Amino acid sequence: MSDIKELTVAQLRRRYDPNSFKFKDTRELKELKEPLGQDRAIEAIRFGIGVRHQGFNLFAFGPSGAGKTEIIRLYLEPEAAKKSVPDDWCYVNNFTAADRPKVLRLPAGRALELAGQMENLADELRVVIAAGFESDEYRTRLDVIIHHLKLRQEKIFEDLNEKAAKKDITLVRTPTGFVLAPVREGKVLDPAAFAELTDEDKEKIKSDISSLEGDLQSTVRMLPEIEREERQETRKLNREVTSFAVDHLLDDIRAKWKDCKAVLAFLDEVQEYVIGHGDVFRLSTEQAPAGFPPGMMPDYIQQREQVISNCQVNVLVCQEQKGGAPVVYEDNPTVENLIGRIEHLSQYGSLITNFRLIKSGALHRANGGYLILDARRLLFQPFAWETLKRELRSREIRIESVSQMMSLGNMVSLQPETIPLDVKVILIGDPNIYYLLSQQDPDFQELFKVPVDFDDRMTASKEVIPLYVRLIASQARLKKLLPLDPSAVALVLERMTRLAGDVEKLSSHVRSLADLLSEADHWASDRGADVISGEDVERAIDAHIHRSDRIRERMQEQIKRGVIMLDTTGEKVGQINGLSVLQLGDFAFGRPSRITARVQIGRGHVIDIEREVELGGPLHSKGVLILSNLLAARFAQTQPLSLNASLVFEQSYGQVDGDSASSTEFYALLSALANVPIRQSLAVTGSTNQFGEVQAIGGVNEKIEGFFDICLQQGLNGEQGVLIPASNVPNLMLNDDVLAAVERGQFHIYPIKTVDEGISLLTGMSAGEADAEGQYPKDSINGQVQARLKLFADSAKKFAREQNGSEDEKLKNG
Repeated sequence: MSDIKELTVAQLRRRYDPNSFKFKDTRELKELKEPLGQDRAIEAIRFGIGVRHQGFNLFAFGPSGAGKTEIIRLYLEPEAAKKSVPDDWCYVNNFTAADRPKVLRLPAGRALELAGQMENLADELRVVIAAGFESDEYRTRLDVIIHHLKLRQEKIFEDLNEKAAKKDITLVRTPTGFVLAPVREGKVLDPAAFAELTDEDKEKIKSDISSLEGDLQSTVRMLPEIEREERQETRKLNREVTSFAVDHLLDDIRAKWKDCKAVLAFLDEVQEYVIGHGDVFRLSTEQAPAGFPPGMMPDYIQQREQVISNCQVNVLVCQEQKGGAPVVYEDNPTVENLIGRIEHLSQYGSLITNFRLIKSGALHRANGGYLILDARRLLFQPFAWETLKRELRSREIRIESVSQMMSLGNMVSLQPETIPLDVKVILIGDPNIYYLLSQQDPDFQELFKVPVDFDDRMTASKEVIPLYVRLIASQARLKKLLPLDPSAVALVLERMTRLAGDVEKLSSHVRSLADLLSEADHWASDRGADVISGEDVERAIDAHIHRSDRIRERMQEQIKRGVIMLDTTGEKVGQINGLSVLQLGDFAFGRPSRITARVQIGRGHVIDIEREVELGGPLHSKGVLILSNLLAARFAQTQPLSLNASLVFEQSYGQVDGDSASSTEFYALLSALANVPIRQSLAVTGSTNQFGEVQAIGGVNEKIEGFFDICLQQGLNGEQGVLIPASNVPNLMLNDDVLAAVERGQFHIYPIKTVDEGISLLTGMSAGEADAEGQYPKDSINGQVQARLKLFADSAKKFAREQNGSEDEKLKNG
């Protein structure tokens, strides 16, 4: 018989004494300003923020809900506030290549000032230039140019007419141009009069006209040159008028930007551009050029507005002058939200764009500061991860659309000048994402050299517990919840210890803590209390479980009705109660299962039926192989292991994985070999190694409570209980129902170190120890297993001899 001592109630749950807290409620406690239990992560954050070398970006990883973003902001924002404010960034028109806008870098906070000045300039240009062209001086000078043109035209025709008059020829203007015609007595000869002339006179007139036609052609060829000179003079006058109007306007702006060479260069380009396009300001609905219909006039207005638009400033980023370095969190890290985008407008059935339709991205806004991104969302967005890496490697921001990256489509777009990038990127994600990128992406370690590892629990020491109580009080204040009395604080501590899975630890999962406090606040408010009590916390925990346990109740109901077969009384050979855990969302519960073993003579194979039908995972298969080798190491030292055995989770219709049932399966196998029944009032969990030592498993609390619920449902008889690995005792934080049953002696929990201890407790028979020759006592479990296996081996040898004899006889007769 086993002398294993069952665990006492004190060993099954860590209690926090409400009387140890020296406060009436948490309003008396000081707020906890520093994060608790994250020393390693905080050290990494401070280092990552401080180092400015390339590639030292941060990747913060830990369980979801651990408060990673809040803690990072807590240390990041004060540090960012100490740094200098980065420059503003703008895009302006490239007057020589409109499809390649230029970047304008301005002192922090002054981009909007320049944009406003250029907007005011536009308003002034519309008025001042138009006024200049409408002035009397301009009209007088323009009239002089036009009059001079007319005089020159008249002069050259007068000279030609005088020369022709000497030969009785005159210059006549017709709808089709100028022609030479004979005259008599000051009158042009008509065809009838010309016909009456003598042949000699006719020939003379023709000769004179022929000699003058060359002069006429020369004179006509001079007209375009004269008109061209007139246009040049007009343009010169227009430039002069435009320059006079623009110069003093730009000089006022130059005076405010005399220390910024980039702005001065831009203003020089604007001045030249506006002066070169002065004509569009001169044209108006009252001043249509000759030969143009009135309906065309809006095009000239549009041209004027386009010229003005080309002189504007597209402010991409404007910083606050006293804000420090920016801290930007991008919730939706698409390619366009990261690097910006170029928008298009539909005009006359086609898409057009210009530098004013360039929009900033998160990298622009965070340039010179810090950018926080969710790693999972980033990886889910097409091309976003590769785009971010490209920008960080090149240290410049290049605005491209996804279609441009993929070389899809031929839509006209822009190629804006790149912007130098100086940013610290902080990615926040799960540990599996961090380790996956570390292994699979060669660029990752080069660009994200600072891991920030958030712990999911902390040591519940005497020094930490008072700080954790202050954390509870701080969370209650932050969420604007009712204060907690000592009994509520004690139960919250116990719950967080349960979530940590260790009696010496407390969970650092801030979201779970905040959710528990919020639910307890609801129940306290519901009953009209002004303080949260232990009753409210307990009700919050129970309500949370009840909202999630429909599947658990359905499975327990099936066991109660006998649909799923499970015994909690009696004894059976080769049958044992195993324990597993099902995780559904954030709710986990224990599920008891019947495990059976059958044995017969064979060739030493232990068949895992779950694996054979591909329902067993690799860890479960590993556990079966371990117990197979454990069996062979004990009982096949002097004889072959001549058995075939099969193991199965009965009524299991889904995947089975994990090695936590390997000791359980070993007990069932020993029972079947020894033909000794196992107590069905006990359930077992724990893995085993090749030396028969029982090893720790996960979910021990859920497993115990799962079997207890079934026993309670079928009736407690004082014999039921659970065998757990001794190394799992520090993980026990059982609920009040189990504790009460244990205290009454109706339920038992046994810590097991070896499989020999376990089989002794399960069968009520000593396991037995091998002597120097490897033989076990005959009245022990191991002795009976050894005897059964010897019987199998002898039977196998006899069968083999008979088979060999039969073969020899056939050969002799043959």
